[in-house]
Amino acid sequence: MTATSVAPRLGLRANAAQFLLLVAVNALVGGVLGTERTVLPLLGEREFHLTAYTAALTYILAFGATKAVTNFFAGTLSDRYGRKPVLLAGWLAAIPVPLLLIWAPSWGWVVAANVLLGVNQGLAWSTTVIMKIDLVGPHRRGLAMGLNEAAGYLAVAVTALATGALAARYGLRPAPFLLGAAYVAVGLGLSTLLVRETRGHAHHEAANHQGSAHHAGLTTRQVLGLVSWREPALSSASQAGLVNNLNDGLAWGLFPVLFAAAGLSLSRIGVLAALYPAVWGLGQLVTGPLSDRVGRKPLIVVGMLTQAGALGLIAGAPGFGGWAAGAVLLGAGTAMVYPALLAAVGDVAHPAWRARAVGVYRLWRDGGFAVGALSAGLLADLVGIRGATWAVAGLTAASGLLVAVRMYETHTRA
Repeated sequence: MTATSVAPRLGLRANAAQFLLLVAVNALVGGVLGTERTVLPLLGEREFHLTAYTAALTYILAFGATKAVTNFFAGTLSDRYGRKPVLLAGWLAAIPVPLLLIWAPSWGWVVAANVLLGVNQGLAWSTTVIMKIDLVGPHRRGLAMGLNEAAGYLAVAVTALATGALAARYGLRPAPFLLGAAYVAVGLGLSTLLVRETRGHAHHEAANHQGSAHHAGLTTRQVLGLVSWREPALSSASQAGLVNNLNDGLAWGLFPVLFAAAGLSLSRIGVLAALYPAVWGLGQLVTGPLSDRVGRKPLIVVGMLTQAGALGLIAGAPGFGGWAAGAVLLGAGTAMVYPALLAAVGDVAHPAWRARAVGVYRLWRDGGFAVGALSAGLLADLVGIRGATWAVAGLTAASGLLVAVRMYETHTRA
């Protein structure tokens, strides 16, 4: 450090302007994802005439597998080249997505668009997470992750509701996906012109770091092993994240089809598709900072068990009222889990390899989309959507109990 350079300042207040800008950018990232939540399952059924659930969920399988792998490389690349270049690459990957969905003459185009969407979400969302952790420092990670994930999933909810209304008025294409094109343009512009690099904040924290049980000089292979199976808290977070997103893949790909089969209108399906991420997003404004006070583990365990109960309610409900209650409960359980898991990874990982640890965690977590699309599709073809939902509810309860047994509390309250 030269005599004239100034060390970066850590903390939410010291970096408020840049932090809030990144919150807005992540809302736009979530909005791009939200353009598909209501419309795409119905597009596969009505325009491309896909009757097998396994075939219909190939787009979520493509999205989840691509996003999972991209998350891993996002962490490694952001450590090597900086956060901002990775964020910009994510937005560039998103440019063709709405165009492919608008003009798709076959389902293969939709799957290809979701490969690019997975790259966009893996690079852009992962990087905004890493940048916020860089800026906020060690003491307010729960709050930071609550704000980050709230912005992203509230945008998913608002966009799911908006695209349902647009589809009801103008048809399934092109109107809903034009909204996604606008999100991409604004997100790329803000990221190019206003977002600043934050890797220096992580280096500054690493130089003064004293809390990790693992030293700074770990290889990527060693980080992969710690987060995947060796370190109890990190590996517990990874398996819970995978099961959480398996649930989300089920909700995204099959619930709109279940609701449509019951005779609900597009606008009412849009309401149900929006309720779950809306409660998820808003709830994180509470659960993120709450995890800074009560710890990460209680919220993760209770959240997974709440999700299991919600899935059981949806599987057994006869109509709109029960499904709405289940969607609210599912969103509440996910809100408990999501920021606490990310904050726990930030607690345990050393700043020198934290971006890679976040990437590996998100590799497993978003692999849940792919696992969910494949397993839920196969189960739904065998026993129907309700039967598949019951099975996933049982798996989710088992995941929460595993966290209760294996994970230790990661947050030391100052």
